[in-house]
Amino acid sequence: MRPGNTVQMESHAVATLRYIRESMDAAGGVAVPGSAGIALGAIGLAAALLASTPALRSWWLLIWLAAAVAGVAAGGAIMARQSALHGALFGAPLRKLVLCLLPGIFAGAVLTAVHWQSGNLHAIPGTWLLLYGCALVSTSAPTARIVGVLGALFVTLGLVAFWLPDELHIVALGAGFGGLHLVFGLLIGRKRHGRQG
Repeated sequence: MRPGNTVQMESHAVATLRYIRESMDAAGGVAVPGSAGIALGAIGLAAALLASTPALRSWWLLIWLAAAVAGVAAGGAIMARQSALHGALFGAPLRKLVLCLLPGIFAGAVLTAVHWQSGNLHAIPGTWLLLYGCALVSTSAPTARIVGVLGALFVTLGLVAFWLPDELHIVALGAGFGGLHLVFGLLIGRKRHGRQG
């Protein structure tokens, strides 16, 4: 028979290993706040409403570019605030998140300029939705699986947008950058509150 002391040491070692593993998993990932998705969704819906107004319809590209800048600022501020609260503003997880997100965003900016210069405005909404979706799928590695699901939906919507008539592009952009962000922001926020409660 084994002494009781050995059993205690083994259970203590298992508990310590579990704590170390959970700490390493938490340090390697970034928690995306639901409030970031809600803010991005609100900005996307506002842009869709503005761009669909008959008087502003011809300015749709500038409206969406302004919304993109506002979304980056709002999302970045919310993520930076959360990271600062957890003492990881410049930590490895946040760097991973940015490195996963930036290539798709950069490609979208370059292709927007190329499409605009060649007069191919029809391809811009699909390009934005597709490449943003790809960026989110990549971002799901250091964040959460739900971000990958959101990315896959953006990719699908982007592929559909390439075949939509021009008059439905604002609807597709609003559905993606407004609706999907809002719904997933609420889902992420609800999941986080459920975990804390």
